[in-house]
Amino acid sequence: MSKPTKTPAKAVAAPAPVLDPYLPDSGNSGYRVSRYELDLEYKVSSNRLSGTATITAVALTALREVTLDLADTLSVAKVWVNGRPPRRFATSAGKLRITLAATVPTGAALVIDVRYSGSPRPSETLWGEVGFEELSDGALVSGQPNGAPSWFPCDDHPYSKASYRFEVSTDSPYYAVANGELISRRARATRTTWTYEQPEPTPTYLVTLQIGRYVARWVPGSAVVIRAVLPARLQTEFEQDFAQQSQMMELFVRLFGPYPLAAGYTVLVTDDNLEIPLEAQGISIFGANHCDGTGRSNRLIAHELAHQWFGNSVTLRRWSDIWLHEGFACYAEWLWSEHSGGPSAEQLARRYHRQLAGLPQDLLLADPGPADMFDDRVYKRGAITLHLLRGLLGDDAFFALLRDWTSRYRHSNAGTEDFTALAAGYADEPLHSLWQAWLYSTAVPPLAAPR
Repeated sequence: MSKPTKTPAKAVAAPAPVLDPYLPDSGNSGYRVSRYELDLEYKVSSNRLSGTATITAVALTALREVTLDLADTLSVAKVWVNGRPPRRFATSAGKLRITLAATVPTGAALVIDVRYSGSPRPSETLWGEVGFEELSDGALVSGQPNGAPSWFPCDDHPYSKASYRFEVSTDSPYYAVANGELISRRARATRTTWTYEQPEPTPTYLVTLQIGRYVARWVPGSAVVIRAVLPARLQTEFEQDFAQQSQMMELFVRLFGPYPLAAGYTVLVTDDNLEIPLEAQGISIFGANHCDGTGRSNRLIAHELAHQWFGNSVTLRRWSDIWLHEGFACYAEWLWSEHSGGPSAEQLARRYHRQLAGLPQDLLLADPGPADMFDDRVYKRGAITLHLLRGLLGDDAFFALLRDWTSRYRHSNAGTEDFTALAAGYADEPLHSLWQAWLYSTAVPPLAAPR
């Protein structure tokens, strides 16, 4: 009797590596993107998006398959890799999976063209609806933290920074805003094509598209170019609510270092109300409710501007480091208040310390967990931590530290350990007890007596 032969076991693909436990399904491995070129057409009346994404990357290892993040609401018609069709491609579970016709060696260039279309909508996430959202008369993109795949295929992780070019065709009555400098605006028949170039490295979650019946104007009095894009009906309210925008820019440049983007800064106000303002690279997006002539949104205006340094230029390495964005932007609110004749940073630190002491003390600032990533305690506890550091270092050393931070990690990524290591060089005494109490412990420590 012949000896039975063994049937070879089927190869099982290894699970994709988790790049960030806070967003385990986001991001991709094996390559690094350097540029996105998006050629898009959007029809407002039908909420229909179509176009081609050209993605330039380099292989970090030998590749037989490439994956990109892409929402299931968008359908892919064609894919080319280095000018040739791949062996196959398919979309499922938020990924576009491309099987290459031949192995791409380590270090080789990848140019991936994806033609796609669909009716985009925001993704339902732990933090609410995120991504491409249809407005009552237009559209907006709120990308943080994982909304970018709702409107283009990408490597959706904060460390994956790239340059961008946008060509957006939409109905001529509408104004289209994307990141970077407006290179051209071409009107043909009933359509207008807007072209923007964003040269500075930008993570996908900070890329945006805003479409509405807007007018544009320059904001005077600033050494940094500031423009406003808003509904014509809100121009009077804008003059009142955003009157101090130039002074905020002047203060933050002095305290934080040069403004990090060549194209300047855009403040956009939608015709719809928004629960909270939104940040994007070089752009802050406010709702009509933030532009009501009362001046109540002044702190939010300062907060969003500060993100251009803290979050947009210097970007967290992992989402657990979110306090490096929100704590810093919150403290910028307090610095503006102090500068403009409102409550001092010391007064605000004590006010919010009392609030924190009355809330659950189960949040670890250096690792709050995905559910609490945008909890207000992260903002306020982070700001108090910075205020205490300022007290220990003194103003000269503290603001020198912030300028060093924004210069050293300009258009790059950094984590909590990078900041604490840098701060050590500005301190006369060890800072371990401060970090242990405020970053790595959940209890809210008492504050020292007022200085």
